[in-house]
Amino acid sequence: MAERKTKSEQRELFTLDSPLIADVRGERSLMAYPFFSLSKGKWTKPLAYKTGSVSIEIVPNANGAATIYDKEIVLYIASLMIAKLEAGEEVSPDFYFTAHDLFSVTGNNPSARSYSRLSQALERLQGTQIKTNIETGGQGQEGYFSWLSEALLYYSTSEDGKKERRLKAVRVRLCDWLYRAILRDRQVLDYASTYFQLGPVERRLYEIARSSCGEEPYAIELDELRLQLGYQNSLPHFRHALKGIAEQNAIPDYMISIVESLPSGDKPKGRGRRAADCLVIIEPKPEVLAED
Repeated sequence: MAERKTKSEQRELFTLDSPLIADVRGERSLMAYPFFSLSKGKWTKPLAYKTGSVSIEIVPNANGAATIYDKEIVLYIASLMIAKLEAGEEVSPDFYFTAHDLFSVTGNNPSARSYSRLSQALERLQGTQIKTNIETGGQGQEGYFSWLSEALLYYSTSEDGKKERRLKAVRVRLCDWLYRAILRDRQVLDYASTYFQLGPVERRLYEIARSSCGEEPYAIELDELRLQLGYQNSLPHFRHALKGIAEQNAIPDYMISIVESLPSGDKPKGRGRRAADCLVIIEPKPEVLAED
């Protein structure tokens, strides 16, 4: 007769990869390019980004496209994986973690609303389809993938007669594309501790600055920056929003300034200032350079 497992043994059906004891870090391509919707609401329209060398297509499902806030989960998983690699541990695409640790890292309160949002975010991460020509781990691929090929919530049930469910752990399987990038390419960068306190546009500006800006200033045309951010409103609207962010000095570790790309003497007669004439200059704040 087979022995029955004790309650203690039943609780140890998996080993948790959390808590995260290192800094939050991310993969460089995931920082540089617009893989997530900036909308706080439900975004159901396809998204695309294309340059001479990079193409990205994003197809939402009925629940909408994965958002920049859903990306918090991907960054958390990536950070767990990077920490394990640096500790010399073996890694697989499967990760088990507690929602409480995720909320602690990302600065979310462990409320009933947060747990509900977590479930919805996991559905969007699993349901959103991505297609890109960016190679990872020396390997390209055709077709669509989702950020998480599996996402499961494990609950325990109270034994006091109330049968209340309590979330024990989250299990996810990271997509091969990002798994290869972290495992083989090792192009990872740390995030500022205040990143999760930023709004959607500020988050993307920080990521582009972090992935593109060295000790020297980084210059980019305004419309190119708008597209790289994944900003869906008009160019003049973006310029107005960016000007406010620059004036508030709202990006951790980096300064942003907007300048005319054409000297005033070179502008055609009768031509006023246009958003398309602008360059954006991104550079590290002096205190960051001093630390280096």
